[in-house]
Amino acid sequence: MDQLDTDRIIEMAWEDRTPFEAIKLQFDFSEADVIALMRKELKRSSFNLWRKRVNSGVSQKHAKKRNPEINRFKSSSQRAISMNKISKR
Repeated sequence: MDQLDTDRIIEMAWEDRTPFEAIKLQFDFSEADVIALMRKELKRSSFNLWRKRVNSGVSQKHAKKRNPEINRFKSSSQRAISMNKISKR
């Protein structure tokens, strides 16, 4: 795995609304794989904060805990990207 993929997985793991299932779909990394990667790549205090947040109920990292009306991984307010430039509205 290259550094760009590692960075993207870490970024997705930090996002509260990105479920582990999205990471599995895009990178074929299970929740256990993500936890192991985070433990390896982050400082111990950062890893502990992340785990505390994921398990606190604030985060919606597990699809089963999400509102069933949310069926996407992308925010509806996120801007569309075309030709590597953020499109202007």
